[in-house]
Amino acid sequence: MSTHAPNEARVIPLRPQAQPPASGGPSRPPRPAPVRREPLWRDVVGDVLRRERLAQERTLKDVAEAARISMPYLSELERGRKEASSEVLAAAARALGLGLGDLLSLAQDELARYAAVPSRTGRGRAPSTGRYDGLCLVA
Repeated sequence: MSTHAPNEARVIPLRPQAQPPASGGPSRPPRPAPVRREPLWRDVVGDVLRRERLAQERTLKDVAEAARISMPYLSELERGRKEASSEVLAAAARALGLGLGDLLSLAQDELARYAAVPSRTGRGRAPSTGRYDGLCLVA
């Protein structure tokens, strides 16, 4: 019979764990709920590209070839991993039968919907009554 400890992995936390409050001492205040972050532009544009491609029932390969960009790069754009130039966005939009303005308008609509949903802190914004034409808000 062995007297060795069982073969278990030792876990070392990345952050030091908080010490429990001393007996009779004040307890820690509860942490505030995480604040919802505004999405990044590349994430929104990538979501629009993917949604449009899937709505047309087209493959990454098909759209990438039509846009003359690599399939892995298009995949990274759709996942919001890469920040695309305006030329690449225009090519991807054209490959999907959209203009660059159409793609950007769809992305702006997504951002407006996000802004209209109240956050956990209760500070959501009402949706805009106009649209952004690149220079100012048009009523």
